[in-house]
Amino acid sequence: MLSWSILALIVIAVGASALAQVALKHGMARETVQAALAAGGGAWPIALAVAGSPGVWIGLTVYGLSALLWLFVLARVDLSVAYAFVSLGFLLVMALGALVFGEPLTGRKLLGTLLVAAGIWLVATGGGAREGPAEPAPAAQRAARP
Repeated sequence: MLSWSILALIVIAVGASALAQVALKHGMARETVQAALAAGGGAWPIALAVAGSPGVWIGLTVYGLSALLWLFVLARVDLSVAYAFVSLGFLLVMALGALVFGEPLTGRKLLGTLLVAAGIWLVATGGGAREGPAEPAPAAQRAARP
């Protein structure tokens, strides 16, 4: 079972990544970006419009910070366990999409969300998860020897 501190770190990293997606979406929905995309004037005008969108910069910054947190998670938790929690981001983004952008929540989406949540619970409580400094696999250790 994962410690509360590691679990909190995982939730914060995944939550920050989900918030970054919302900021990126908001930044890309900006009128200047949409106008540049609709004009079809090539990559340069689109890139300038995107670069001028604060939401994109905020999203990229938050995403970068979440990636740094995720590195701490990967250093402490088995990859197969840690990566299962990435699917929490799907749940958060779906909920935030509905709350912030008014995206529809259908019965199929909700059922899929429940199945994903059940899978996360199974992986998180399934036992066998190791927590501590990451160690290379035996094959990697042998390959590293001179």
